[in-house]
Amino acid sequence: MGRIMAIDFGTKRMGIAVTDPLKLIANALTTVDAKGIMYFLEEYFKKEEVECVVLGNPNSKGRGGDMTQMANDFFGKLKEKFPSVKIDRIDEFYTSKLAQRTIISSGINKTARRDKSLVDKISATILLQNYLETKQ
Repeated sequence: MGRIMAIDFGTKRMGIAVTDPLKLIANALTTVDAKGIMYFLEEYFKKEEVECVVLGNPNSKGRGGDMTQMANDFFGKLKEKFPSVKIDRIDEFYTSKLAQRTIISSGINKTARRDKSLVDKISATILLQNYLETKQ
């Protein structure tokens, strides 16, 4: 039994979150440059067993445009590169706004709030938590 990983897809950066080994709690892991995501995943999968990757879907209910196509392309590359890993899609609509609200309400200072990688990590964590709640 492996962990579940969520990826908040982006063209510059991707936020990564993972569960604990028991798959109870979603935790922010890191933010990865989009160009290095496949290498990061390959190295992570060597160290940790991941049974499922959850990828944010920007096309829920007809929204998304070009970003939808890029996320779909990335989804295809993931399936091709890691055929033994289950890959699920989940609606990512509004996760960035929720992440920003979470950061503000946490009391983090303005300088730290400007760090967009923090929003990406928290967005991935929200995606993963939503996924876990739907699977219970």
